[in-house]
Amino acid sequence: MKRLGLILSGAAVAGAAALAAGATQSESAAEGVTFMGEPVTADNITLGQEIYAANCASCHGADLEGQPDWKRRLDNGRMPAPPHDKTGHTWHHPDNQLFTITKLGVGAVVEGYESDMPAFEGILTDAEIRSVLGYIKSTWPQRERGFQADVTGKEKAAP
Repeated sequence: MKRLGLILSGAAVAGAAALAAGATQSESAAEGVTFMGEPVTADNITLGQEIYAANCASCHGADLEGQPDWKRRLDNGRMPAPPHDKTGHTWHHPDNQLFTITKLGVGAVVEGYESDMPAFEGILTDAEIRSVLGYIKSTWPQRERGFQADVTGKEKAAP
């Protein structure tokens, strides 16, 4: 009986350590990440990851990798879903544009552009869209985050 108690105690300590490590990892992923001028929290990232998995991963990939041959047009003339990791071009766009594309569709930014991506207005709230985009940004290396922050800042500064 004493041995079982020691095993259970050890398992509880290991579980608590794993939870603490996970929280620290989420907090470090959130450190320095902002979206539309607001800090992205670890909770935002967790929520964003869940919403991304349920609404975006089927096209953009579970690991943000996009569809195969994403730079080559499909037979219908539309482009495949691009990756949202550092290999794609999501980080080339300012926050406001990413938000608008997600909420209203690509056609809201590029008039007449036809895309297979749905607009998420009425499906996701603005806060949910911000969480998804915060999650995506949290996965980028510092170089891509810095570039995207500069692009976002220049858009704000434009007259």
